[in-house]
Amino acid sequence: MNYLITGGAGFVGSHLADTLLAQGHRVTVLDDLSTGSMSNIAHLREHPRFRYVIENMLNPPLLAELVDEADAVFHLAAAVGVKLIVESPVRTLETNIRCTELLLAVAAKKGRKVLLTSTSEVYGKSTAIPFREDGDLVMGCTTRGRWSYACSKAIDEFLAIAYWREKQLPTVVVRLFNTVGPRQTGRYGMVIPNFVRQALAGEPITVYGDGRQSRCFTHVSDSVRALAGLMEAEAAVGEVHNIGSTQEISILGLAERVREMTESKSEIVYVPYAVAYEENFEDMPRRVPCLDKIRRTIGWEPEVNLDEILDSVIQFRQSRMLNPA
Repeated sequence: MNYLITGGAGFVGSHLADTLLAQGHRVTVLDDLSTGSMSNIAHLREHPRFRYVIENMLNPPLLAELVDEADAVFHLAAAVGVKLIVESPVRTLETNIRCTELLLAVAAKKGRKVLLTSTSEVYGKSTAIPFREDGDLVMGCTTRGRWSYACSKAIDEFLAIAYWREKQLPTVVVRLFNTVGPRQTGRYGMVIPNFVRQALAGEPITVYGDGRQSRCFTHVSDSVRALAGLMEAEAAVGEVHNIGSTQEISILGLAERVREMTESKSEIVYVPYAVAYEENFEDMPRRVPCLDKIRRTIGWEPEVNLDEILDSVIQFRQSRMLNPA
């Protein structure tokens, strides 16, 4: 198979490229490097079945050419990270919605299958834990920039499913829950790489809010295994699947675990949401996926536990400190 990955120089996209190449496929990456990095795919540049194109997705002739050459498309290009979303809501909405609109229109003309990566953020303020794919989405008000990302990804999901129902374009939608691992940057607010960086540097570990909010973290190797499996599964077409772990931990507990595993002397300090992001920032107290559907569809289970996840991030960060280039 010949796969196109939009956003393929990003954290998840680069690991997906690794996996697909290891399976014997051809991979083309399209990325404008707005949040991705050449360093993520530098090790693949000489691979005979890999190529990369540095360009914005909003280039219809180029996108049409790349989609035409592909057998299927993984659509990962998106604005990412709470910090970026709060600071640049226009960019968030335009990137997520316009790029998806254009890709689906081109893919429909070419008849190319599309897997769209969405996010657990779409569940919003729902308290129906664990989150099921057929559960209600509870968004905050439109004056809170926090919800622009969730809204834009929900629209992306509606578009993908509409193209399947109306135009018979095979589309698959997945909702990623806090995917982490080597190569992830803390630049846009990702919590684990930030905690690890702070702990290794002996800096204060900054916990936003009161630290009681909890999350479930999934290793990127588990996530990309699920992405590849769902792309191949006919039963996934026209459906939405959660991809995540059910191993829950509070953010304060996470900070304490990182400090313990790095043997750091860093103190843990609390930063109000209003200082970290914006006034009246709203966060979700818990975010836990129901995995029943993905189990039924492809028999997938996460295999990497939280300590193994943290160890992989710590080792990656330490190697970067020793070899900055």
